[in-house]
Amino acid sequence: MNSSVTTNGKLNPVSFSFIRFYMLAFLFFAANSALTIILPLRSEAAGLNQAEIGLMMGAYMFTCMLLRPFAAGLLGKYGPLRVMKWLLFLHASTLLLFIVSGVEMYLSLRALQGVATAFFSMTMQAGIVEKLEDKDRAQGLSMYTLFTMVPSLVIPILAIQIWENANNIWFTVLMIGLAIFPLIIGHKVDLPQSTVQNKSYTLWDMVRSFGSIWHSTPLLISSSVMLFASCVFGATATFLPLYMVSTEEASAGVFLTIQGLIVILCRFILRKKIPSDGSWNTWLMAGLLLCAALGTELLALMETIGGLVYLSAVLSGFAVAFLYPTLTTYLSFVLPSESRYVLMGIFMSSYDLGFSLGGLVMGLVVQSSSYSTMFTICTLLSVIALILVVVFREQMEAGNRAQSAASN
Repeated sequence: MNSSVTTNGKLNPVSFSFIRFYMLAFLFFAANSALTIILPLRSEAAGLNQAEIGLMMGAYMFTCMLLRPFAAGLLGKYGPLRVMKWLLFLHASTLLLFIVSGVEMYLSLRALQGVATAFFSMTMQAGIVEKLEDKDRAQGLSMYTLFTMVPSLVIPILAIQIWENANNIWFTVLMIGLAIFPLIIGHKVDLPQSTVQNKSYTLWDMVRSFGSIWHSTPLLISSSVMLFASCVFGATATFLPLYMVSTEEASAGVFLTIQGLIVILCRFILRKKIPSDGSWNTWLMAGLLLCAALGTELLALMETIGGLVYLSAVLSGFAVAFLYPTLTTYLSFVLPSESRYVLMGIFMSSYDLGFSLGGLVMGLVVQSSSYSTMFTICTLLSVIALILVVVFREQMEAGNRAQSAASN
């Protein structure tokens, strides 16, 4: 018996097949790590204001939000393997268009990126749920999200160097490489032909699924917490480079590298500590949201504390490392299997909506006040999410038991 395959035919989360799986995630999200740094800087240099930059960057996640449930429906109809082949061609085409386009096309291209990402993340997470045993699901999701974050360890510094040297040749080489290599690796990735939700969803089915969020405490609270937290993450990703370049108090490349290193170490070393049985840990969630709040408050105080702002990267890294995989794993157990991917798509849409609002709304805040005010508001959003987690503690645990019984 191959040690990478369990007795019931499931794969090991660190098998060779899943290593290829993780490498595909790395290459796919490396493109966004580079563009998240370069596009705002290029846009500001071309004369766009903060609100316009926020709209352009937010279009990526806003499109993701709209298409996640639709992507889940297509997974049921066509299967993850076929969907993956389509989306990788779209992803490659979009990156190649960035090479030849000016800032006036960035909004449309970011939206196309969002289309590809909506399908990619749903397809990859469906593969994890279908291919791994229940006890390994949290490990698989943690490793997958780890490799989506690995690019943030090295790509920001590379992107800053490309920008500072005004070297369009290396930008072109980077985009071509990140367009081609995912196509090569994705051609042989071990994804299932179909899912347990082996059916397509009509528009009315999806509307009814959206309505179910109000009848499921786990889905409602998880989505609300993710909405607030991802708004913070989106604002930080969009405006941190501009903030640090304008103040010259710290390096955005160093900050994002530290944060990425913390995320990677946490997700790898502590991947087995994430609950993989559908249990809800109130104090783990509260601690992560507290880290997020302290991280953004330190950013708000950057002009006062100077180099100590890098402590924010450590605190934010803990929050980024664990919030998403913990909530995703939890919901993958407690949601009913027949509509699991559409409902998880709704949850992931809350992440996308928050991320896009972080760019759009916080861009308006920056334009009317200051970066420090914007990061203070982000702190308040994390505190609100923390309060929700504590206040609804009993309902989440009761809802967990009820959902588990219903799904069984």
